[in-house]
Amino acid sequence: MTGKVWLVGAGPGDAGLLTLRGKQVLSEAEVVVYDALVGQGVLNMIPDSARLVFAGKRSGNHYMKQHDTNRLLLEEARKGYRVVRLKGGDPFLFGRGGEELELLAEHGIPFEVVPGVTSAFAVPAYSGIPVTHRDYTSSVHVITGHKRGESEYDIDFGALVKTKGTLIFLMGIAALPHIRAGLLEAGMDPGTPAAVLQKGTTAAQKRIVATLDTLEAECERQGVETPAIIVVGPVCSLADTFSWYEKRPLGGVKALVTRPRELVSGLADLLRQRGAEVLELPAIATVPVDDQAPVEAAIAALAQGRYDWLVFTSPSGVRIFFDKLLEALDVRALGRVRIASIGQGTSKALRKYGLRPDFVPSVYDGETLGRELAAVCEKGARLLIPRAAIGNRALIEGLRGGDGLEITDLPTYDTVYIRSRVIDERAAVESGDVDLCLFTSASTVRGFAESMGDMDFSKVNAVCIGRQTRSAAEALGMRTWVSEKATLESLADCAERAAAELKKEEKK
Repeated sequence: MTGKVWLVGAGPGDAGLLTLRGKQVLSEAEVVVYDALVGQGVLNMIPDSARLVFAGKRSGNHYMKQHDTNRLLLEEARKGYRVVRLKGGDPFLFGRGGEELELLAEHGIPFEVVPGVTSAFAVPAYSGIPVTHRDYTSSVHVITGHKRGESEYDIDFGALVKTKGTLIFLMGIAALPHIRAGLLEAGMDPGTPAAVLQKGTTAAQKRIVATLDTLEAECERQGVETPAIIVVGPVCSLADTFSWYEKRPLGGVKALVTRPRELVSGLADLLRQRGAEVLELPAIATVPVDDQAPVEAAIAALAQGRYDWLVFTSPSGVRIFFDKLLEALDVRALGRVRIASIGQGTSKALRKYGLRPDFVPSVYDGETLGRELAAVCEKGARLLIPRAAIGNRALIEGLRGGDGLEITDLPTYDTVYIRSRVIDERAAVESGDVDLCLFTSASTVRGFAESMGDMDFSKVNAVCIGRQTRSAAEALGMRTWVSEKATLESLADCAERAAAELKKEEKK
């Protein structure tokens, strides 16, 4: 059986710029061959079941030769796999996508091309530079700044200057002196606005705007890291007027979110709406307990009306309990049982099953839930609490104050620590690439610490939900901020406060 290859453009970095088609194809991949310039947010979308092959290329450093990559795609497709060749930007714009398809076409391997958002247009847009504007220019030209070895540039600078269009040089930072000299020698006005745009569409993006004559000196003064592009033309003068990316509340902030994968999207979306680049690196996963007999027995007893209250302390608890219940029954098995929820996130998880809680505490923590629920339960009420195998004792202690309550504390899931297959989390934090780490439970703090080894945790800026989460982070030496309420919106507000405080400190 012959497989198939998809050439997928991953865009310039921001995970939100991956196309819908690209995301769909990636979700179905069995083998993913990816480049160094693929954004971390896109890498996190690769399914856990897919086999990964790194074929990274950066200027002067080729992890895998191009002919080896071509051969690899052919071999994996011949084995019958769904192969995704994941490339930064667009695969057909200086991405050597055509070269990779030649061997596949020669051997009759089916393939598809999924275009990507090119950095040539997206990066200027994120920096406030429209590549065309009828008051400034009527054309745009994309040129590779890369040359082979010591060979001369095969660029007609004279022709480029005559177009009077916007010129965009990709992969050209090392060649900036030659590009500048070529344009000046061809007669371009030294005062023409020009820019170097570094790591565009990410939290680390940087914009250096000068003139063609002064751009090289300004880059030496400010320092430039790759990847970066060069833009030359009058439209560069609009950058300050049209800038927008860094003006959002969390613009320029890279936030690491440690929630379990099935819960991460809500918080990640809130942070992205406020301008953050979000790195989704779940520190924990929740899995059903091995011994399901007690769970099955409790569900049978519930269906027989033996419980008065069903108490949930997390969205994971809701999901895992109802996944098990729905294997043989449906929500009618709940009968007249009343439901208690620890907070908004858990209540939202219940609504997915058409249920609304009868009771939510005034403060979203186990201690308050136990104390306030005990006060409203009738004498001798029977409570079933499906939750983590290692659950916080504060809930049970609070319920002890009730009048003869019968409590069944039912372990339904275990929390396991996990780490990314494709991203070096420790390096990202230690290098300062990550500005804020957001934690929604003490277990996410512990899972994060487990993946980091003996790292100096004083370098971690931890934004925490709740006192127990903050205590776990402070015990490791992290600098902490705690949300005013135990909600994702409040946690995002707290991230804004932390980011503003850190920015003020940097300016001192």
